[in-house]
Amino acid sequence: MKKIGKISMFVIMGLFVLLTFVFLWNKSRPKIDVYEVVTPVIGTVENKTVATGKIEPRDEILIKPQISGIVSEVFKEAGQSVQVGEVIASVKVIPEMGQLNSAESRLKVAEINLKQVETEHERQSRLYKNKVISQEEFDASEAAYSKAKEEKITAQDALDIVREGVAKKYSQLSNTQIRSTISGMILDVPVKAGNSVIQANTFNDGTTIASVADMNKLIFRGNLDETEVGRVREGMPISLTIGALNGQKFGAQLEYISPKGTEESGAVLFEIKAAVLAPDTVFIRAGYSANAEITLASVTDVLTIPETSVEFINDSAFVHLVKQEKPKQIFEKHPIEIGISDGINVEVKSGLAAEEKVRGKKIEDKPKVQPRNP
Repeated sequence: MKKIGKISMFVIMGLFVLLTFVFLWNKSRPKIDVYEVVTPVIGTVENKTVATGKIEPRDEILIKPQISGIVSEVFKEAGQSVQVGEVIASVKVIPEMGQLNSAESRLKVAEINLKQVETEHERQSRLYKNKVISQEEFDASEAAYSKAKEEKITAQDALDIVREGVAKKYSQLSNTQIRSTISGMILDVPVKAGNSVIQANTFNDGTTIASVADMNKLIFRGNLDETEVGRVREGMPISLTIGALNGQKFGAQLEYISPKGTEESGAVLFEIKAAVLAPDTVFIRAGYSANAEITLASVTDVLTIPETSVEFINDSAFVHLVKQEKPKQIFEKHPIEIGISDGINVEVKSGLAAEEKVRGKKIEDKPKVQPRNP
């Protein structure tokens, strides 16, 4: 029994050594790489760049009051259309007590003066009719009376301006009625009835009553990296993609490239603007995010291969021509001249024929997926 046990132990050890030797031998054998075989095709290659930005009205006008006060009523809301001169809101003037008191006092003085001058004028008129005084004295009395009447009217207008913000004779030009200065669509009305507003002056921009813009004239405003800005120019066509409109594409034309860049997160970006060429049937809202695709270069009907098939060494490009596919793949390194690339395919200018095949990507062994236990 002991002899049988020893023999069994030696057999097991021998098998273990043999299996270990086979495993190490298989692992030390060189692995044969297998590559895809690519055939050149005739196609189109476009080199494009993408600028991110948003859609904006070409001209957005801020409507501000010409007088300070309190908004008494708002007649329009965002989204409505307005014409030039149409009333958007009205402002009630809150007079300053010092100015009001001064204006009232001036009017009273003007009335007292007018009454005195009027009495004197009537006396001078009777004397002139009786030929007691000369024409010169009567003319002086007439002028003084006219001046007194004009002074009263001016004092009354000044009081009306302090109280109401406008004189009665200029009521059609009342600056308490906030009117639109352009025709277009109201984008925003940031005030409500009861809000205090300040007129625009030297020290203050004034309170914005509404913002109005012509939504038929839109532009794309975005940023382009410094590595690409040197290859674009004004007048180039642009393809705009607006995600909020299910990725619809619209045409545009580049019309402005900033002469000065700004640094953001370590990159120098240049602002660009493009006129949006959208059909009237599509309503584009201000502020939509958009991507502008600009074609920098394009070639058609040229020989193309995947860029992954090209090997770059310094300034030269090479491909590996297929000399044998079976039973073992054999390749030959060969120089070629390439043109533009779109990041996926590259143009082959010379050094490769349409019927030749080249080495593609390496075929990786995919691990087998173990089935799940039910």
